[in-house]
Amino acid sequence: MNIVITGASRGFGKAIAEQFAANGHNLYLSARSGMVLYKAMEELTTRFPDVVIKAKPFDLSHTDQVKALSSWVLDQRISIDILVNNAGTFEPGSVHDEPEGTMENMMTVNFFSAYHLTRALLPSMISQKKGHIFNICSVASLQAYRNGGAYSISKFALAGFSKNLREEMKPHGIKVTAVFPGAAYTDSWAGSDVDPKRMMKAGDVAKMIYAASGLSAQACVEDIILRPQLGDLP
Repeated sequence: MNIVITGASRGFGKAIAEQFAANGHNLYLSARSGMVLYKAMEELTTRFPDVVIKAKPFDLSHTDQVKALSSWVLDQRISIDILVNNAGTFEPGSVHDEPEGTMENMMTVNFFSAYHLTRALLPSMISQKKGHIFNICSVASLQAYRNGGAYSISKFALAGFSKNLREEMKPHGIKVTAVFPGAAYTDSWAGSDVDPKRMMKAGDVAKMIYAASGLSAQACVEDIILRPQLGDLP
């Protein structure tokens, strides 16, 4: 299978890439930082020399870059078996006093990048009458929390997009899964005073996505909710 992953240079995206490559699937990766992305690609190529791994940096906070990414993927002339919309960013704050522009930035990266990329790739997926789209939402898509602000709202939007897309894609043989991870230890938590053992591992999310991707054509996992064993961080 061919797996397209955004935000693939670290965290969930890289863990998902590792999981699929380890099982013999080809990767088409993007992330904002070319330096970090190509380092990740080099590492994956060394570990998994028998699979095709291609990568190119795109800044998905710009719609023209989302379109460029879709063109790059389509130019590969591959079947798009799995699309993982993982690109995202986080800015803490409250709706009533967060800096001007915070909402626009959160919506652009966390929601509109997935919206526009999916729309650009869907015609190809519809024509092949198969495919699976994973949208990496958050437990913040399910429950508002203090200091979540625009981030939580943007993730609610991504969850709503997933539900609508699921209904629309049923007759086309395309599956849609919304993934709602709680706190997992990634680079963004490095340097914090939170014990890594209090959080999940990024690989936990990757394993669940891989498992959901392997079901028969007659079955679709609509939602994946994962939280640390002790629940959400206080």
